[in-house]
Amino acid sequence: MFASRSLLITGGTGSFGNAVLKRFLDTDIGEIRIFSRDEKKQDDMRKRYNSAKLKFYIGDVRDQRSVEQAMRGVDFVFHAAALKQVPSCEFHPMQAVRTNVLGTENVLEAAIAAGVKRVVVLSTDKAVYPINAMGISKAMMEKVMVATSRNLEGTGTVICGTRYGNVMASRGSVIPLFVEQVLAGKPITITDPSMTRFMMTLADAVDLVLYAFTNGNNGDIFVQKAPAATIETLARAVTGLMGQPAHPVNIIGTRHGEKLYEALLSREERACAEDMGDYFRVPADGRDLNYGKFVDQGEAKLTQTTHGEDYNSHNTTRLDVDGMTQLLLKLEGMQRIARGETTTVEEC
Repeated sequence: MFASRSLLITGGTGSFGNAVLKRFLDTDIGEIRIFSRDEKKQDDMRKRYNSAKLKFYIGDVRDQRSVEQAMRGVDFVFHAAALKQVPSCEFHPMQAVRTNVLGTENVLEAAIAAGVKRVVVLSTDKAVYPINAMGISKAMMEKVMVATSRNLEGTGTVICGTRYGNVMASRGSVIPLFVEQVLAGKPITITDPSMTRFMMTLADAVDLVLYAFTNGNNGDIFVQKAPAATIETLARAVTGLMGQPAHPVNIIGTRHGEKLYEALLSREERACAEDMGDYFRVPADGRDLNYGKFVDQGEAKLTQTTHGEDYNSHNTTRLDVDGMTQLLLKLEGMQRIARGETTTVEEC
């Protein structure tokens, strides 16, 4: 489907964008456009990949005109641009709204106007039962995606989304922090040893987006069935791989805006989700404003479903230290660190 076609990645200088480039640049794709605000990161990518297929567009998803210019002639869009850090969004919630909610609206409207064939919007487990500004803004982003998808009949554009948890060693994640602390001889800082998080690699994240791209209908949200681990297990796996199993750990307590565990599907979503094997598909709610039968009669399957709980990092497959270690070894950076080939922290 990508042969000789053009793909636009918003927020394309981030971890996800780099993972997509590694997957696609050597294929027969026609062009990949990187849209982001950071000219330094774009210049680094230009030098790193040195590919004629790669085109760069400076802009901001908040700026409708810059989005429209980058969207001209594009066949497909992966919308990854977002404010993702919980603390910064907590202190600046309107910035999260402007980027994650209004920015997404700009991307979707520009894609429809440009006749883009498929758009995949990237979301997060923090959008399920959100307790922080980042998660709330991502939940609203999903609502914007679903609402926009309702009006696409006859346009030729399909918009769907993905939702995933911890992408290991992505920018800002805890694994590079743990590695850096061990290399510096400092104690590893853990918020709560029993806190669990879903674990997936960047390759898994790309696979999920491609699965949604291939199988998605308007308004669908796709979730990968992912294992989880406690933060203590993750720390022990990292220190073990680095040959420092007795490295000291400092428990600092749960940070503001953090949960004990994350959910990828709410109870209500799980009741209507379609099991696709390695993935769940959550279809869009097709109701319009004339939904009196749902108000008057209720939704029986929410009561009768055998799945009486959500899908979260406490009730999914739980990794032990050996399992977490094997998952870490799928990361090239962790392989190098385990072999002692590098003494610097790189994105794994």
